[in-house]
Amino acid sequence: MTGLAALWLPILISAVLVFLASSVIHMLTPLHKNDYRSLPDEDRVMEALRPFAIPPGDYMVPKPASMDDMRSPKFSEKMKSGPVVSMTVMPNGPVSMGSSFVGWFLFSIVVGVFAAYVASRALPPGAHYLQVFRFAGTVAFVGYSLAAWPMSIWYKRAWGTTIRTTVDGLVYGLLTAGVFGWLWPR
Repeated sequence: MTGLAALWLPILISAVLVFLASSVIHMLTPLHKNDYRSLPDEDRVMEALRPFAIPPGDYMVPKPASMDDMRSPKFSEKMKSGPVVSMTVMPNGPVSMGSSFVGWFLFSIVVGVFAAYVASRALPPGAHYLQVFRFAGTVAFVGYSLAAWPMSIWYKRAWGTTIRTTVDGLVYGLLTAGVFGWLWPR
């Protein structure tokens, strides 16, 4: 067993590398260019929604009031006639990338802490590079990737987007694994 406090450096360095890799993947490659499509006649759709002043949040349309309502003919007709929508409404105004970057970096630290915890419980100081790589990389991959899958299963997010996100998670997991293997206490 390895003390978790001894792993602060690989946690931080892996978070920095993941942050940089994700920036490269999202800003310099076309991999995620088509994750979101434009609505047909976007201006008219926005104009139609604007008077409702929908507060930021997650919404489902149509949304049943209860399980009984979900089985009602009226709700069935709404589902059949559509549109059926799951959407997130964000605050109006310019996108604040600063808070998103801080949140992403903190999330990367959290994933690193979980990878460190699992590896530190399983492996002693001086463990072989590939053992550390396997434990830390698996946990990091799971942390970065698998939460995206239920979005495609339950909310019909495009599977292509989920697969691309999983590939990102594989890259982040491999980077985390490499850093932990390299900096594992001897």
